[in-house]
Amino acid sequence: MPKEKSRIVQWEIIGDIGVLTIDNPPGNYLDDPEFVDIRTIEHWTRVPYLKGLIIRGQGRHFSAGADLAKLREMTRRPGIMRRKLERGRRILDHIENLEVPVVAAVTGVCFGGGLEIALSCHMRVAGRQSLFAFPEASLGLIPGLAGTVRLPRRVGEAQSLQLVLSGNTIDAARALELGLVDYVVPPKTVFDFSLDLLRRLTADRPVEVIRNVVRSLGNARRLPARRAMEEETKMFCTLALKEAIKARNGNHNGRKGK
Repeated sequence: MPKEKSRIVQWEIIGDIGVLTIDNPPGNYLDDPEFVDIRTIEHWTRVPYLKGLIIRGQGRHFSAGADLAKLREMTRRPGIMRRKLERGRRILDHIENLEVPVVAAVTGVCFGGGLEIALSCHMRVAGRQSLFAFPEASLGLIPGLAGTVRLPRRVGEAQSLQLVLSGNTIDAARALELGLVDYVVPPKTVFDFSLDLLRRLTADRPVEVIRNVVRSLGNARRLPARRAMEEETKMFCTLALKEAIKARNGNHNGRKGK
């Protein structure tokens, strides 16, 4: 499938795995909170055979976060700034709520808005030389794309307070220790490792099963526990009925062939 582009993001599909590449080198700065058109990313990820998604940066870095010059310019128009942040958050919500596993393949720096993108993914694979930070507090700001909401789910409130208020940069080893990332690998292997991880998880699984698993895990995060359990039961019963019908049809076909 040929590559497509929306703003600073490229899209391609490798087999049944989608790849979103932040393409604004060398730092892959986000020139706008709405760094990709929401309708376009919704269209790209609607492919019926899609089994997983990788988000990466072009070149050495994942993303150094917001373009500060454009951010300062945007602060002069508070109403527009708020709308852009809301649209940016909607993009990350879409990524987090996709019903296929999403992996952030992180190389180099992953700061500010870039880290917020990585946190919207279900898993994070980091190169050994990767660096992570929320530098906003040193600029008199806080993360604006739900970073303070998603970070505590990964590292807890105490570590989140320290990371966000200090603005300190941590390396991949510390990020793994905190639970901010899930795997640390040699930098040149980050993308291949991420692609192999998704293929190992999904290759022998029907798309419907993958989507039900991811949806059910997402329900556990989004819904009250009782409702999430009820939805899980419904999904189980639907899948079980389909498997029973397939087995019955298979037996009938087998008898006809004898």
